[in-house]
Amino acid sequence: MDNKNGCHHSNCNITSPNESVRQTLSEMDWERGIWNAAYSGDKGRVQLLIDKAKNSKELVNSVDSSGYTALHYAARNGHEDICSMLLQYGASIDALTRSAKSTPIHKAAAAGKENTVVLLIKNGAKIDLQDADGKTPLHKAAENKNQNLIKILLQACPKLRDIKDNKGNMAI
Repeated sequence: MDNKNGCHHSNCNITSPNESVRQTLSEMDWERGIWNAAYSGDKGRVQLLIDKAKNSKELVNSVDSSGYTALHYAARNGHEDICSMLLQYGASIDALTRSAKSTPIHKAAAAGKENTVVLLIKNGAKIDLQDADGKTPLHKAAENKNQNLIKILLQACPKLRDIKDNKGNMAI
């Protein structure tokens, strides 16, 4: 007997679905797609999805409902091996997210993923690009007081020191 509805579940005719168990199509697409595999660090799944794709470059540059590529997720979570794999298959190293206009190196810097930042720099990431708030990866590293990452970024591009965000603030 269900105390809430006063009927046994086998003969209860409630038709409205439980909102807590509903999943949108975009959520299902994300979970099954390359984005979740890159996010979770599942290198085997990323490779499998690439191998099954008709166009691997198109797959690695596809965006989810938030405008993130698999490289954004892999970079944010410090999965260097997956970042390398995605780049080998033609992932755009400077892809911008839909609303925040963040690049993968912005995501890696914000998350403090030093090795990933170095990998992206070595692969040609433009580290002076500004996001929608005018922030560079240096701003992101400085917000988290990551001195080692600040040093890495300034060694790679000293002019970052002089770039102001949309509020007129320099990173350091």
